[in-house]
Amino acid sequence: MANYFYTAKSLEGETISGTKQAKDEYELARTLRAEGYVLINAETKAKKIKRGLNISLGRVSAKEKLFFTRNLRIMIMSGMALPRALNTLALVSPNKKFKQALLRIKSEVIKGKSFSESLEMFPSIFNELFCNMIKAGEESGTMEGSLKSLSHQMEREVELRSKIIGALIYPAVIIVTMIIIGVLMLVLVVPNLAAVFKDLGIELPITTRIVIFLGTSLAHYWYLFFLAFVASLALLRLSLKSKKSRKRFDALVLKIPVISTLIKKTNAAFTSRILSSLFSAGIPMVKALNISSNSLSNYYFKQALRESSKRIEKGEKLSDVLAEYSHLYPLTIIQMIKVGEETGETTDILEKMADFYEEEVSNATKNISSIIEPILMLLIGGAVGFFAVSMIQPMYSMMETL
Repeated sequence: MANYFYTAKSLEGETISGTKQAKDEYELARTLRAEGYVLINAETKAKKIKRGLNISLGRVSAKEKLFFTRNLRIMIMSGMALPRALNTLALVSPNKKFKQALLRIKSEVIKGKSFSESLEMFPSIFNELFCNMIKAGEESGTMEGSLKSLSHQMEREVELRSKIIGALIYPAVIIVTMIIIGVLMLVLVVPNLAAVFKDLGIELPITTRIVIFLGTSLAHYWYLFFLAFVASLALLRLSLKSKKSRKRFDALVLKIPVISTLIKKTNAAFTSRILSSLFSAGIPMVKALNISSNSLSNYYFKQALRESSKRIEKGEKLSDVLAEYSHLYPLTIIQMIKVGEETGETTDILEKMADFYEEEVSNATKNISSIIEPILMLLIGGAVGFFAVSMIQPMYSMMETL
């Protein structure tokens, strides 16, 4: 059975649109004919999504989606019709791909399709979490509440990611600067010193020969080094797309002392925030866990929530299942979920836990620079010392022979 988006007309000329499940288009046409309608057009959900993807190939940032969600809520609260609100937000969007997507969604809504179904046409822009929250709002008549929850969840997520990225900018700038200076020294300074050493005819230590070899190779064959660098980045990116490589990478980062703690707290914050939003929208726990797992990036956290979903469907409690993943999720959150299950306040407790772990991540990111800075200083000092000794040692050897 496939889910079809269809357009049909009655004998009186009335046009309707909607979705129906059918084995094929012929069965869909027979079903509609029995209801007094003639099938005009039909396509499966997969084709509809694929067509939507052709429009939405461009990237839409989280901040743009947050701006859209906030303003859509305000417009709906003020009584503006949904198609008009979508049209207004499309006009003010600076992103052409996002603009086209919103106009297409508006067109589908005017035809009679629900807002959530229209959003599903653009999975690269509106993820499963977003679509399900909107769907829950439509079914319960609380669209404003769903948009408010989404805005809050997205706002905290953007804020959290910004803090993590901000904490990593400083060490990244230092490392890139160090590499650029090192390359310039190797290309501009080392070949000249190598020519001087060659004219003097002195025997060079192994470290000096290594530096000279790197410098002369980089000066003459810099394009090969550049191509190798680009190829390495491309290969790394491709390898991370495979399930096996991604699994190994995620396992590796969970073993790095400082990074591991940050990743665990970040995923605890994301999981708590997303589950809280979904539960408040009335989405069942099993479905909420599956949606949450798709919203996380680390393989092991995804698997933990998927396994939890399967076992909860069999009658187990969330806290009991997560207790087996205490190496991923902190014991605090597991115990608090257990309290929530006993008191019936799981949604509120998850929201408080999300606030707590977001604050923990914020504090952890503030300390990253102070932890990484001395390590960077040692690396820079070691690199400078190695280069200086390698270049100065032959000169001292030459002076001793005079």
